[in-house]
Amino acid sequence: MKIAIIDDEQDMRQSISQWLVLSGFDTETYSSAEDALKSISPDYPGIVVSDIKMPSMNGMAFLKQLMGMDSGLPVIIITGHGDVSMAVEAMRIGAYDFLEKPFNPDRMTELARRASQTRRLTLDNRALRRELSDGTVLRYKMIGSSPVMEQLREDILDFGQADGHVLITGETGTGKTLVARALHAVGARAGRRFVSTTCDAHKEESLASMLFGPVGEGQDLPLMQQARGGSLVLENIEALPLPLQARMLTAISDQGTPPETRIFAICNAAGPGGCENALRPDLFYRLAAGRIELPPLRKRGEDILTLFNRFGEQFAQEYGTDAPEVTARDAVELLQAPWPGNVRQLITFAERATLQQWRGSGTIASLLMNDNARISPQVAGDGKPLKEQVETFERMLIDTTMRRHGGSIAGVMEELCLPRRTLNEKMTKYGLSRSDYL
Repeated sequence: MKIAIIDDEQDMRQSISQWLVLSGFDTETYSSAEDALKSISPDYPGIVVSDIKMPSMNGMAFLKQLMGMDSGLPVIIITGHGDVSMAVEAMRIGAYDFLEKPFNPDRMTELARRASQTRRLTLDNRALRRELSDGTVLRYKMIGSSPVMEQLREDILDFGQADGHVLITGETGTGKTLVARALHAVGARAGRRFVSTTCDAHKEESLASMLFGPVGEGQDLPLMQQARGGSLVLENIEALPLPLQARMLTAISDQGTPPETRIFAICNAAGPGGCENALRPDLFYRLAAGRIELPPLRKRGEDILTLFNRFGEQFAQEYGTDAPEVTARDAVELLQAPWPGNVRQLITFAERATLQQWRGSGTIASLLMNDNARISPQVAGDGKPLKEQVETFERMLIDTTMRRHGGSIAGVMEELCLPRRTLNEKMTKYGLSRSDYL
């Protein structure tokens, strides 16, 4: 992590730099705020240490410029004796902290270390926010551009930055555990323990010991203690026995605010109010301080095709074959299927479709129709207006054709019998870029 040091006195900036270098930091020195502003930009990978009294642009004016450029940039102000009022004003404007001359070098090192940690977390969260916002974080598989997925990513970022407990609900296979990991990753506890257990995988006595103790000789600490300072995921929270619900409520109540252990409770109870009915009300409302409901796959529209193509490419690479090609009829079947197993079911289906293509037998549509014949009719796909379905198929056809031709506009124009202008207009309409296929 870099530290930009700004002071018009050469001896002072050199001595500060030498001390911080010895403390393990990478420093840059500047004799004026104007020079520093030429090198410091938004998302600067470090912090700033600046004197407050300098000719031309003083430290206060410099601080205002930096805060206007990047309000999350930690700036440590160095003040002279008797300038405490200026330091207080600097803190009001947005300074991270201040040091009064003559200062203890160890105090500066400690401030720099804490400010650097703050900056690192800020930059990591910004990067993850950008990635999550456009659906490119494969690590969390938050793929999709449907409105419900855009909202889900916003919820993850909002609740992740908070510090309360979160209840995560949704049908089986929608990715609730992945959401819990994402919530932990974007929050202030990202570098701390992430502990998980499944409530219906253990008998009551065993689960009580795992969660709260005491534990046997040579065993790990209880999970509530293991996750202290970090996050604890309780999967299938609806299966937590009532006596343990009472103990969990007591444990949560004793933690205070913010909680020592942040809890992400995952609930699979189906139907309206399913989770609320499965838990005692006081525990439910404690855990549901924040609530995220994952959308079922059948409500994610074109995301189904995006996910199928992505999984198909992954399995094709794994098996050393070509990814399954989606025809217009295949797309109809994929979009209208009920997908009761959601994304988990789609992953399995994409693998089977890839293996089927490898053997050279059958089509995606026939494979899916056989699957749907075995699915209970209780879950049905949502009807969509004809115009929306036509646009979905049109985008899918252009997308798959661009993939097949490796981004060759001429090849796509020839296969789809489209003039260049029409193809460009449709690619713009559907957010497709040639560079994505090269």
